[in-house]
Amino acid sequence: MMVMNLLISFTMIGFGKYFTKGGPKDINGVFGYRTSMSMKNKETWDFAHRYCGRLWLVLGTIMLIVSVIVMCFVIGKEIDVIGNFGAIVCGVQLVFLVGSIFPTEIALKKEFDKQGNRKQA
Repeated sequence: MMVMNLLISFTMIGFGKYFTKGGPKDINGVFGYRTSMSMKNKETWDFAHRYCGRLWLVLGTIMLIVSVIVMCFVIGKEIDVIGNFGAIVCGVQLVFLVGSIFPTEIALKKEFDKQGNRKQA
């Protein structure tokens, strides 16, 4: 169960590193941070990946540490207790994974207009 809980954190850290370095080069509908705003043009695509990548790198690292600490408390407990704690940890991680969409979209809207043009300062 510990390995399964660490999988989400490691995935966020790995893709966070990849996205901060630019992520997928071309806008596509298969892989990457894909929302209507991030796919407006290459500039919004790159911005969204760098922003989301930094978020995932930080959140993934924090969740990795917290997950290990939480799961250490249930080592040697009954399988049901371990499973319940594991499910809770996994659920919290998924909230942060999916929840990272909101700050990324807010940052995109602050930086770009609805057509994807960078706002003038």
